[in-house]
Amino acid sequence: MAESGFEGFEKRLELHFFGDDPLKNMGLRLIDFESLEQVLHAVHCTVVSAVGNHFFDAYVLSESSLFVYPNKIIIKTCGTTQLLKSVRPLIHFAGKLNLTLCECRYTRGSFIFPKSQPFPHTNFKEEVVYIEENLPNNLVYRKAAVMPSKNPSYSWHVFTAADQNHHLRRNLNSDVTFEVCMTELDRHLARKFFKKTGDCKTGDLAGREMTELTGIDDINPSAFICDFAFDPCGYSMNGVDGDRYSTIHVTPEDGYSYASFECVGSVYDDDVDIVETLKKAVQVFKPASVSISTTSNSCEVWTKVARAMEPLGLKCRTFAIDEFPAAGSFVFQTFAAANRRK
Repeated sequence: MAESGFEGFEKRLELHFFGDDPLKNMGLRLIDFESLEQVLHAVHCTVVSAVGNHFFDAYVLSESSLFVYPNKIIIKTCGTTQLLKSVRPLIHFAGKLNLTLCECRYTRGSFIFPKSQPFPHTNFKEEVVYIEENLPNNLVYRKAAVMPSKNPSYSWHVFTAADQNHHLRRNLNSDVTFEVCMTELDRHLARKFFKKTGDCKTGDLAGREMTELTGIDDINPSAFICDFAFDPCGYSMNGVDGDRYSTIHVTPEDGYSYASFECVGSVYDDDVDIVETLKKAVQVFKPASVSISTTSNSCEVWTKVARAMEPLGLKCRTFAIDEFPAAGSFVFQTFAAANRRK
């Protein structure tokens, strides 16, 4: 393992708002681009590509992704970004639209290079203190926990907060969020995320080439993909499928290769669809180690995750479950390849 390098493991923030919306359910999508740029400037990242539909706007960032729905914002950043510095300005700009924060979720894995992280991300305790200092007083139901694994390098960090109404209404939410972190990617596959020497293609064109070359476009054929390749290596994509998003980010350098896949679904989705989507995503990268966090109001969804990994030769090493205000159940599983070909 390298002593230092680019940090692939992302920090993820999800903020939910409520309030009167006089303009046909546009809500947070009315935040202008200049204001979003101010938020991202505080985080230390920029927009490199964007797409939107009737339901939400999706932005590929220089470090991961941003999704803006009428009533929620999801921002996910890697490297040495200062993600939590987005909390205060996002609350501010939402307030200008008469929208009030009602729920907050923050999740991340264990950093590969923790000593490289800046304030307020030097450790989880510091992160929790910083979030709580920036949340409004109406979010009274709060919980922070580290979900362990047999390998401390794969612990899952979770903080949630909610107001009275959304804490009580959590069982009405049928959404499921899958956060997949993969390390020790197949070396042959990882090389496909390097731009060739002398390649003058734009990030958009090179990204499209990588999407097709690696089979990422087959994970969900019905999704519109907004992709981007970085120089000299690295890749990001957002998938837009109706009101659902998916996203992939790749750090391919040997020694600390990493890829993430995230998607949303419903507890009412067909089991086969969920299993196939997860299986296809992991199959693209052929990782030696995988961790998957599943967030939902159904404790049984995790069984679909296990079924998806079994045919890929990935054995479950760790299973942990915990309940969080408003968010529901977090199930954290780690998997390792039984036989890894170098």
